[in-house]
Amino acid sequence: MRTITKIGSVSATAIALTLGLSAGARANHILPAIEAGSIAIRLNPIATELAAPDYAISAPGDTSRLFVVEQNGLLRVIQNGSLLAGPALDIQTRVSPPLNPANANDERGLLGLAFHPGYNTPGSAGFGTLYTYHSESIAAGTSLTYATPNADPLNPAAQNFKNVVAEWKISVTNANVVDPNSRREIISLGQNAGNHNGGTIAFGPDGYLYLGVGDGGNRNDVGPGHLEPGGNAQSLTTPLGKMLRIDPLHPTLTSGSANAESSNGEYRIPVDNPFQGVDQVPETFAYGFRNPYRFSFDRPDLGGTGDLILADVGQGNIEEIDRVTIGGNYGWAVKEGDFVFFRTDPDGLGPINAGDIGNHTPGDPSGLIDPIAEYDHGDGISITGGFVYRGSAIPDLFGKYVFGDLALSRDATGARVDGRMFYADLETGEIKEFVLDQFAGGGLPDGLTVHGFGEDAAGELYALVTNTPANGTGGIVYQLVPVPEPATWASLGMGVLALLTVARRKSARSLNLS
Repeated sequence: MRTITKIGSVSATAIALTLGLSAGARANHILPAIEAGSIAIRLNPIATELAAPDYAISAPGDTSRLFVVEQNGLLRVIQNGSLLAGPALDIQTRVSPPLNPANANDERGLLGLAFHPGYNTPGSAGFGTLYTYHSESIAAGTSLTYATPNADPLNPAAQNFKNVVAEWKISVTNANVVDPNSRREIISLGQNAGNHNGGTIAFGPDGYLYLGVGDGGNRNDVGPGHLEPGGNAQSLTTPLGKMLRIDPLHPTLTSGSANAESSNGEYRIPVDNPFQGVDQVPETFAYGFRNPYRFSFDRPDLGGTGDLILADVGQGNIEEIDRVTIGGNYGWAVKEGDFVFFRTDPDGLGPINAGDIGNHTPGDPSGLIDPIAEYDHGDGISITGGFVYRGSAIPDLFGKYVFGDLALSRDATGARVDGRMFYADLETGEIKEFVLDQFAGGGLPDGLTVHGFGEDAAGELYALVTNTPANGTGGIVYQLVPVPEPATWASLGMGVLALLTVARRKSARSLNLS
């Protein structure tokens, strides 16, 4: 395992002040800095002038198409390497509002996509069926599957919008178009704050649909819409801060199932979900998450383990990668990464304040599952989870977890800029940065931020980036390709140069929170 620096029993803020740094300029590492790795790749742009692409996936068995999710509410199709002109689905009027597409930091919108495992199997109950996860306004007179919890019944938190899993059918006349009239709402979750929406839906090897849900937003798992004592992520009475697991098909299509119908009658709940007690949310698979924005399954069909690998976005100090197992408690907001977290001010006297971290305590308290890899805010500000690479184009990358960080810093307007791309060995926890020698400085150009990743049927991966809000045209879908590319001797020479550069380069970036 890699060595992690112990920081003692005081907060990161107190450490920064001891070192003569302001809390806002906390660029010092409390974990080892991420260094440049030796696995060389190139980024091949296959779609440009998108808005804010944030996820991409192929339907089961579909080797020619990649479906790309855009935060603004468009579902696009890349077929045989070319972006089709029209969208497969347009739900812009559903997601905006609440999404403000002009705000580069808005976390709402169209966030997730999953195809039923039986999508390409005639006769399957899931044939031609897909699912989206997105934000919507709450229509007057409609109910929610789960409302935002209320810590204070006398001053209830406002239900400002909802996050929704919806079912759709592909058109019977055009396989590149989703039938806009086929929508069925599966589950809805009321939300007070605009952040920490999670974002991924994915079918696991068990055939069930998994959904990562954030803790309700704001900071410290505290405030309107957050339960006391302890916050939402540690409470089994709310779906917030959880990994949920359901069978999303309508119960009439699975009449022989032992799984119970949901309270709204739209889906079933696996009988072996671990929390079925009184007042517990039975959809819960695991808990203790802050904002599980991106997760994926290591593909068994391509030699993977089937493990659920999740990147949980940290608050002020630590970003983490988790291997999620049934019934597991992943620590938030008792811990941030494997450091003690102070959800509230312990005594009101300082130097420890709400939101600070303290001791590095792997394995303690017992019952909490620590990350399998983590890094601090000297190397980024918001982890963007990806996929375990199981493709064949880049053999050195096989079995490594490819992911990124949204941004390294903020510009003068407050917009996040300068995303980064990493890979990790999930057995040792070691994280390395990709060196992108096709770009000056070895990193992403033009302030691009990393919003998501994609995986095609063959296990090849894609980075989804943008430098504009969801109403802009700065979005790019890059395919990860090998260095050297085999097509030309010129690319061979470039690959050799890249390897030489990697050997002498080390990451030397610092965090700027101006």
